[in-house]
Amino acid sequence: MADKIDKRTLFFSTGTQLKIIMDLQLKDKLFIVTGASSGFGKAIAAMLTMEEAQVIAVARGMEKLESLKKEYPSIEILALDITLPESLCSLTEAVSERDLTGIVVNAGGPPAKAFLETNMEDWDQAYKQILRWKVELTQTFLPFFEKNNYGRYLFIESISVKQPVPNLVLSTSLRMAVTGFVKTFSVEIAQRGITANVMAAGFHMTPALERVIRKNSEVAGISFEEAKDEMANLVPTKTTGSVDDFASLAGWLLSPWSSYITGQTISVDGGAVKGSMG
Repeated sequence: MADKIDKRTLFFSTGTQLKIIMDLQLKDKLFIVTGASSGFGKAIAAMLTMEEAQVIAVARGMEKLESLKKEYPSIEILALDITLPESLCSLTEAVSERDLTGIVVNAGGPPAKAFLETNMEDWDQAYKQILRWKVELTQTFLPFFEKNNYGRYLFIESISVKQPVPNLVLSTSLRMAVTGFVKTFSVEIAQRGITANVMAAGFHMTPALERVIRKNSEVAGISFEEAKDEMANLVPTKTTGSVDDFASLAGWLLSPWSSYITGQTISVDGGAVKGSMG
């Protein structure tokens, strides 16, 4: 076995197998993870905890949060609707005087609909559900990061911001607005040691994707499994993604190693986005 080199250590165990270990330097660092009771949020919260970070897990349902805490006892849980302005008071109180390292900005989206199925109430609700609360959350916690000239914002969005997905017009439109504000904001804070990036998720088997597949099956008059297979066939890898793999990249983007990456919308999609800049 080779000698230890540094934090990014290479170990040769058999002469043919190489294992790479990277210390993400997240131990005892404090993170907020919203939408933490399922899907991407849960996977990221779990990954951070395994890296010995401190995590405040936020979601609406206490039952699922309690289940998460049973699995990862060190996680702090906070049941609230993060899309409501009044929820920010409870969240800032939970952080209190502690140094905050990063925020994972994540929540479910609006109903799957085609444009011709929408009305103005749908659009007003989508604005509140996808864009408004993220802007207010970002503004609220910026002083926490500015205090230490360090911080990580990570927004979990969708590849629909790069390549529209059928029946997701509400999500696509408002998530594109999120990427626009993150790109602009990232430039304004870049010299302060604070980064802001977007992970554009492809077809990962989460509750949100299940809703889209169900909608597609209804529109096409096919079974859920057939619609699921059709979606997987759109991906060059011919598979849906793993939330754990997704979380591993999130962990790196939340770490000090990612200091030169900011203002980016990074596709995690098995190659589904067709454009050269995907």
